[in-house]
Amino acid sequence: MSFANQALCAEHIAKHHKDMALAVHDVPQEIDRESRASSCRRWGWSIDTLTEEQQKYLASWESGTT
Repeated sequence: MSFANQALCAEHIAKHHKDMALAVHDVPQEIDRESRASSCRRWGWSIDTLTEEQQKYLASWESGTT
């Protein structure tokens, strides 16, 4: 997966470099998702979709920490 992310990021930079600031950038989420999904498909795995409740929980630093 690491190589796939690197290759897809290199392609992204080649296509969008004029719009990007000179800086260290995070891997765009769409590239990370694409790489992860592709790898899982090759292994015959699937990725669960979070419920709305699970997404709210993960977005909150307060839930489950008190």
